[in-house]
Amino acid sequence: MNRTDLLKQVKDPERLWDVVVVGGGATGLGIAVDAATRGYSVVLLEMADFAKSTSSRSTKLVHGGVRYLQKGDVKLVLEALRERGRMKANAPHLVKDQSFVISNYTYWDNFLYFCGLTFYDMLSFGFGYGRSRYISPEKVMEYLPTSVKKGLKGGIVYHDGQFDDSRMAINLAQTAVENGAIVLNKAKVVAVNHDAQGKACGIEFLELESGHKYEVKAKSVINAGGILVDEVMSLDSPVHRQMITPSQGVHIVLDKKFLQSDYAIMVPKTSDGRVLFAVPWHDKVVVGTTDIMRPVPEIEPKPLKEEVDFILNTAALYMDPAPTYADIQSVFAGQRPLAAPKHEGKSTKELSRGHKIIVSESDMITITGGKWTSYRLMAEDTIDKAISLGLLPARKCVTKKFRIHGYRKNPNLADHLYVYGSDRDKILALVQADPALGEKLSDKYDYIVAEVVWAVREEMARDVEDVLARRVRLLFVDAREAVRVAPRVAKIIAAERDLDQAWIDEQVKCFTELARNYIIEE
Repeated sequence: MNRTDLLKQVKDPERLWDVVVVGGGATGLGIAVDAATRGYSVVLLEMADFAKSTSSRSTKLVHGGVRYLQKGDVKLVLEALRERGRMKANAPHLVKDQSFVISNYTYWDNFLYFCGLTFYDMLSFGFGYGRSRYISPEKVMEYLPTSVKKGLKGGIVYHDGQFDDSRMAINLAQTAVENGAIVLNKAKVVAVNHDAQGKACGIEFLELESGHKYEVKAKSVINAGGILVDEVMSLDSPVHRQMITPSQGVHIVLDKKFLQSDYAIMVPKTSDGRVLFAVPWHDKVVVGTTDIMRPVPEIEPKPLKEEVDFILNTAALYMDPAPTYADIQSVFAGQRPLAAPKHEGKSTKELSRGHKIIVSESDMITITGGKWTSYRLMAEDTIDKAISLGLLPARKCVTKKFRIHGYRKNPNLADHLYVYGSDRDKILALVQADPALGEKLSDKYDYIVAEVVWAVREEMARDVEDVLARRVRLLFVDAREAVRVAPRVAKIIAAERDLDQAWIDEQVKCFTELARNYIIEE
């Protein structure tokens, strides 16, 4: 993806595009892929970086939603299980089977969860990852050596998927571009334009690096702004009333010693009624999440002490030894956009409890809610809505069996470059051409200089945060180490982009400040 070349293609203010998408998270990128693969001309604009907000801060799971099954929402679970299967089939280099253990301390729970998860397996027929089964207390301790042994009555093993969220987002952006779409980060939409009939007919955006403003004319305008959908809706209609109330979820990242297993822990009912996961991820353990309402949406939300305390206290019931503040290597917070209320008006379409589509008076389409697992279906529904409104000519969706960029079966998970899929060979070719690119960024981790170069040249990374937060995941894996390597990463990026020492100094300062949100002290 060459950002300069892509930007040139949107400079013609007279060109009429089929679709313009506002927002470069999971939903927006999914829509760009869906529209481009149907043959529509597409422009996607992201004000920060792809997956900067909610879409890089998930629990790293591709799942049907066991908790929705507890609530009796079979339709939503069935929908998500099918999408879970498609996601693994389309991106096997990023999505893998993950076995979970539910440790039970009553015989009734053994029976209850075995029945429920057997039904879960039945719903995933044809899209399953593996069958659920009961295991003895001895097997629980074998699979999860750090489990609390006292009172253990057995456990249930079940299967869902695990993935790297922001790597998936980058691959979706590449897929969209390969199919003719224009995708741009650091491009903030500042106006929604309307024609003489008051219908949305395009947008204006500010290219943040140059400060230049551009106009994009389009047959359909789609708002996939995530937690900022209200801001885009206000650009469309100044009288728009706030619709989204963000719900914050926090995760902590621990050393693998707190799990000592390839199995994940699933706690089916915490003290606040949520589920809690402890999932192996990049040789660490991600533990979360929380659910706290926040007054206003934040692009870079801060974890609250009460959220971290809740995770640690709950983890202590299932992990021995129990993790403490001193063991937290990174902590990250994300905000979910709670889906629109049922009675937003005659133009609201409630698709499910998972996601909703709202059509404004100007025919701007807003998609909100949902989760990573359902990104493809959300995209299909959104483009189908544009077709049903007469904004686009009818064309069939093709993404159910469409390979995502990087597609490679059976990757070697012991090699950290597996997340690049088929691009791994190209990164290694860079090293072969220049052995200096094979040097490690850090003595503690396997990330190499070539990954930074690749991120800038091929993945539209523009600054240190883009690289260390979302191309390689060091900020999420070990925030303190990310701060230590930031100066070196800044120099590599500056050399690639022909930037000066002042830029390097400013980048190190900004990234160090940002990383404080990911480092927590008691």
